Amino acid sequence: MSVLEVKDLWVAFRQDGRKVEAVRGVSFTVGKGETVALVGESGSGKSVTALSTVGLLSDSAEVSGSVTYQGTQMVGASERDLRRIRGNDISFIFQEPMTSLNPLHTIEKQLAESLALHQGLTGDKARARIIELLGKVGIRDVESRLGAYPHQLSGGQRQRVMIAMALANGPELLVADEPTTALDVTIQAQILDLLAELKRSERLSLLFITHDLGIVRRIADRVCVMQGGEIVEQGPADQIFADPQHPYTRKLLAAEQKGGPTPVPKDSPTVVETDALRVWFPIQAGFLRRTVGYVKAVNEATLSVRAGETLGIVGESGSGKTTLALAIMRLIASTGRIRFLGRDITRLDESWDEAQARRDANPGPETFGELADEAVGAFLRQKGRRAMRAMRRHMQVVFQDPFGSLSPRMTVEQIIAEGLGVHGVEPGRNRSDMVAEIMGEVGLDPATMGRYPHEFSGGQRQRIAIARAMILRPRLVILDEPTSALDMTVQVQIVELLRELQRKWGLAYIFISHDLRVIRAMAHKVMVMQAGDVVEAGDCEAVFTDPQSAYTRALMAAAFGAGT
Repeated sequence: MSVLEVKDLWVAFRQDGRKVEAVRGVSFTVGKGETVALVGESGSGKSVTALSTVGLLSDSAEVSGSVTYQGTQMVGASERDLRRIRGNDISFIFQEPMTSLNPLHTIEKQLAESLALHQGLTGDKARARIIELLGKVGIRDVESRLGAYPHQLSGGQRQRVMIAMALANGPELLVADEPTTALDVTIQAQILDLLAELKRSERLSLLFITHDLGIVRRIADRVCVMQGGEIVEQGPADQIFADPQHPYTRKLLAAEQKGGPTPVPKDSPTVVETDALRVWFPIQAGFLRRTVGYVKAVNEATLSVRAGETLGIVGESGSGKTTLALAIMRLIASTGRIRFLGRDITRLDESWDEAQARRDANPGPETFGELADEAVGAFLRQKGRRAMRAMRRHMQVVFQDPFGSLSPRMTVEQIIAEGLGVHGVEPGRNRSDMVAEIMGEVGLDPATMGRYPHEFSGGQRQRIAIARAMILRPRLVILDEPTSALDMTVQVQIVELLRELQRKWGLAYIFISHDLRVIRAMAHKVMVMQAGDVVEAGDCEAVFTDPQSAYTRALMAAAFGAGT
């Protein structure tokens, strides 16, 4: 018995007088109690197909074909009929809960709104139902969480709240649009297990949208592979994985990280090293803002990275990975020692406030007499800032979301060349020529340097971000989740690009990620962090094949299953 039946679905959008076809002749069914996965890269039409099932597309969309939910035709249905089915019979779980939840309302209020709208439940009955739902999706200490706002919850907790909202009205069909993409591997595994359990206990049907074939292999009964708005192959999951027929399906299945990093020369010099690096943020209270405690973001982190070497830092959100990287770049105050290119940069550009914060974080015999004189302190800080700016030319960072880190108002040429203006590098050379050269190195067409970021794909935008960092010819590059927002095939391309640039220029990388497959393909050494502590560190293969800490073993199990 089919819960949802899609026949010859076409979706087109009107843009600037042009008609752009996003979905072309798509047909599939979702049976009772079945999990069907729509798989494909960004832009393949997966999400548009899902949104069209309940009429959630914009007014510019033109939809034809047939979508029936338990015999009710959804294409062309009245808004009243669509509202009756949305939320009640078909519910959605979206990719990023932080943008789906209202930041101004508590969790209880947002769940109560859905219950009042669809079921007429209010007051104590609604509260009891909310507590039941949050308990069902694994939120601990439920009653204390009812008054929490979305920003006060972790990523996994926010996604559990989204699932509770989707379940609130007892739907028959759950549409999950990339619900685990932004989550850590352990949280991702928990959410997938939760969805599987809810599917059994609530007798749900599930339409699961993803680009991650590892997830599809784990949860799907049937698979529909989409490319360019069309379903190019569909069938039972076991059959698709064992004997894929279409070239695109074979390409997706082959998009796995292969190989490993290039060996580091024995005489390679150390680029950066830290000794007992610590980042504690003071908690202040009372009228006088006295320090009453500390948020211990990073504790006693000791590391070293040589030229041509990659240190992979792994751990869940909040473990201190990014805080450690920011401290190494001297973008936040820290204690301990940081040596970069043989020079101690720990307090090179320390401000008066940072010095006082360090004193508060490290009460003891150390004095700050040399900074007591404001005039002397100002002179030293100015001198230190100039020295630190010169150092920062040699340390660059590539962020997770290239669309968020690239200015939409600047052309690609302006974005990539921005660092040249800040650091005054090679003033005798033509900047456009330098931009064209680095664009070629990262696999971009120099003829596109006059375009803006929105005119590029996600993978191309990440290449622009890499070019912006590499044009300064740095010695150290910090890569903060640079592949997590990308499709699997694009991830493979970016990892190979980073390897090639490292081989060519002898770059030292600090690679932050929760994707252990990418870390294994990139890193020579691994550091595992949990709640600010380094729980394990060592040679990459040694850590992966024989993890010593229970936490590392849990990460490995979540990423690779029972074995590595």
